[in-house]
This record gives sequence, structure tokens and C-alpha cells, in this order.
Amino acid sequence: MTSEERARTVDGDDGPAIRTVMRAKDVVDAYARWAPVYDAVFGPIMEAARKTAVAALPAGTERVLEVGVGTGISLPDYPAATRVVGIDLSPDMLEKARRRVAEKRLANVEAIHEMDAARLVFPESAFDAAMAMYVMTVVPDPARVMAEMRRVVRPGGRILVVGHFAADAGPRRLVARALTPFGRLLGWNTTITAATLAALPGTRLLADRPAGLGGFYRLLEFEVVK
Repeated sequence: MTSEERARTVDGDDGPAIRTVMRAKDVVDAYARWAPVYDAVFGPIMEAARKTAVAALPAGTERVLEVGVGTGISLPDYPAATRVVGIDLSPDMLEKARRRVAEKRLANVEAIHEMDAARLVFPESAFDAAMAMYVMTVVPDPARVMAEMRRVVRPGGRILVVGHFAADAGPRRLVARALTPFGRLLGWNTTITAATLAALPGTRLLADRPAGLGGFYRLLEFEVVK
């Protein structure tokens, strides 16, 4: 991904517009700051949601793409028979992920790549599932990332999205909008809702359920229909 400004409205073939004010450089810079302490700060808080997401993979899932693999903190949770490819934009986070794979001898991890989630290099239908944990609120172009995951997952496969999404209405929605100017500093987009992602074409929402912290984190399960 280049560091070009992506402050625009995503619309057209990828469905409803998603306004984003983030840049690729913002994400890389944010996670360069977080990399040294990410596991210690967020590991325990997000553990339940990570395990819930991995457990939601259908039986027999053979190959998974984890988008935004970060430090690889979720990699040990996958079944040994499930092959995993991880990608992320942050070289600082990926350094920790590669070290984790080596130290824990995770033979089912095929590869760890530095890659733009909005421009995946994989062929169509290369995976049985795509996993995006805490990703859709930190990428500059959520609709494009969903479209790319849809492209590389086979028809009938799954896209699993974990995150804390803004409310669609009410006071929490107003708070999210008020926090938007701070999104660049925090490395996340405060305006993405579950409903917005569910409205994008090419997938069918199967479930929207609590995934951790009493429902603060949610798991969205999509079937790829293409």
C-alpha cells in the first residue's frame, strides 16, 4: 500500500459509501507505536474474541487467510490441520509474528506476508475462509478490503470479522462521530458499523453475535455468495 491520502467516499461496485479519513501511513505509524506493547496491552482484553472467531470456522476448513495478522497472537489458536497465511501492513508487527511462528514451531502457518489488504496478490477462491480480527475499523478502505476477501475466498466459504463497531443510531453513534478527528492518532476509524459491512455485495450475513467483553466486541459471520 502506498501512503497516498485515502480521504474519500467508497461507493459504486463495492456497495454503500463508507467515508474514511485515514491514510495508509497513519495505520503503519500507529502500529509501529503499538508493536512493542501490543500483546501485553491488548492480548488479555481480546483473547476471548480471538478464540471465539477461530472456533467459528466451519469444520473441515483447510486454508485460512488472516488479514491483519499483526503480531500473530491468534496463530496458536488455529487447529493444527488448518493451514494459515497471515498478512499485515505493519513491518514492526510482522517481525513479532514471524518470531512467534518460529518459537512456537507453528508448522501449519504457511507464510507471513507484508501486504496491503485492499490489494491482495492471491488468486480467486484460494482460501476456504478469511479472518479479519480488529481490522475493519483500522483500514483506510473497508469496502475494498471486504471485496478483496470476498474475491480470494471460494463460493460458500466464510469471512469472519471481529471488532468493536460504531452504533447505527443513538448516543453511541454521536460519540463515534465526535471521535472521528482523533481516529488518525488512534489508528482506527470510529464510523464503521456492522450494518454498513453487512450491506456490501457478494456476501450473506449469517450471524452477528457477541465475541468478548460482554458484547463490546462482536463477531460477524459472512458466507461468500459471489
